[in-house]
Amino acid sequence: MKLRTRTERLLLAEPLRISRSVMAARDAVVLSLHHGGLSGSGEVVSSEYLHLPTEVILRQTEALRPRIEALPTPEQALDSLRDDDHAFPELSPGVLAAVEAALLDLVGKRSGLPAHQLLGTPAAPAAATARTIGITDPVRAAAQAARLAAAGFTVLKVKAGTDDPAEDLARIEAVRVGAPGARLLLDPNGAWTPAAAKALLPLFADLGVEAVEQPIAPGTPDALAELAQSSPLPIVADEDAVGHEDAARLAGRVHGVNIKLAKCGGVMAALRICEALHGTGTEVMLGCLTASSLGIAPAVHLVDRARWVDLDGHLLLAHDPWQGIGGQDGTVRAPDRAGLGVLPAPAPGGKA
Repeated sequence: MKLRTRTERLLLAEPLRISRSVMAARDAVVLSLHHGGLSGSGEVVSSEYLHLPTEVILRQTEALRPRIEALPTPEQALDSLRDDDHAFPELSPGVLAAVEAALLDLVGKRSGLPAHQLLGTPAAPAAATARTIGITDPVRAAAQAARLAAAGFTVLKVKAGTDDPAEDLARIEAVRVGAPGARLLLDPNGAWTPAAAKALLPLFADLGVEAVEQPIAPGTPDALAELAQSSPLPIVADEDAVGHEDAARLAGRVHGVNIKLAKCGGVMAALRICEALHGTGTEVMLGCLTASSLGIAPAVHLVDRARWVDLDGHLLLAHDPWQGIGGQDGTVRAPDRAGLGVLPAPAPGGKA
């Protein structure tokens, strides 16, 4: 196999404000593996929060090159990831997820099978995805909610965690007015103290919020589990559930775990987490970073495993360089094409 990389700049259609930051762009490193006249691709995006700047991504992929190119077949490489969750211990989870995605894409193309079939799901899965509304004023939030509901979105995720909780409550009220039939998720990104969370959760429950992601700061999972026991709303761990060990520790103690492939290390790691949660009462949310359709696609092939799907990262972009997983109408769909099933999108202006 031959490994090639290129870096693209992903610009958001508008800056996204959450409790800890404002984001307007990310770098995306595309990893392509070539073997026998076919190629498979995966994507890893830079992330300050995950301590994964672009230069680290490029350094790790360059260090990986001789090892990955020495493997005789992509099938053998993919099997090693399936059988051993420490097959490439030198890689950050996001880089590992991209390498695995490229292998899944290539193996699928070599076999003529879409990724979901390689992962045990015969029919192409599809699911309603949440669409994120960032921290903004109520009037703008209501207008965004109305526009998204008209486009077909039935699940909206509203960011929270401002200094004044009344602003967050007003934003939820405005979104409810703009999209009265939508299911609402709330994400403070760990901005609340446990005491504030206990006081605020009943208020958001009264406004019809369905579930809350990571209401308190990560680092004290026992406190999150304790909060979940008395919460009137389902509590979904995100930043406190990075990988398998974290998820297993919280299984049965919180209502959900947000699995992000870039956080846990890819599809195989995600499936191991799903197995650890099965039967415990803790359900799966599939989440993502802001990324292109290429970066989101591996998770779309897993949506049949999740109660909540939050795979809208590609929908936040000013231009998505890939296409094939849908989402513009509120539903993401795994393609039936071989591999990940995504294709290069026309460049802005209509040029291929």
